[in-house]
Amino acid sequence: MAKLTQDELLAQFEEMTLIELSEFVKAFEDKFDVTAAAAAPVVVAGGAAGGAAAEAAEEKDEFDVVLTGAGEKKIQVIKVVRELTSLGLKEAKDLVDGTPKPVLEKVNKEAADKAKEALEGAGASVEVK
Repeated sequence: MAKLTQDELLAQFEEMTLIELSEFVKAFEDKFDVTAAAAAPVVVAGGAAGGAAAEAAEEKDEFDVVLTGAGEKKIQVIKVVRELTSLGLKEAKDLVDGTPKPVLEKVNKEAADKAKEALEGAGASVEVK
């Protein structure tokens, strides 16, 4: 197997859904007996870049698509949620029933707009944060 560069790996992760990425992280943690949470305090401890963090907040490039209501066409909304997230039927139904819930998290503006359009087309109420 050819060794992938860091950019190639990031490109692969970028194409994954949040659920697929979460499953990968869990498998990675199990395989190498590490936890991804251990890296978070190191990043937070490097707080000298406070100005850079404020700049990043102004230029938001990651958005969350939050389902706020299913509307009258609940089955159609469940179908769209399944298409967007690769969730199973029960998980998608639970997500729709438990609104408000995030459907997609930390996606780019284009993906957030497409998801919002698809969900609203099915009759759902959606917020992009």
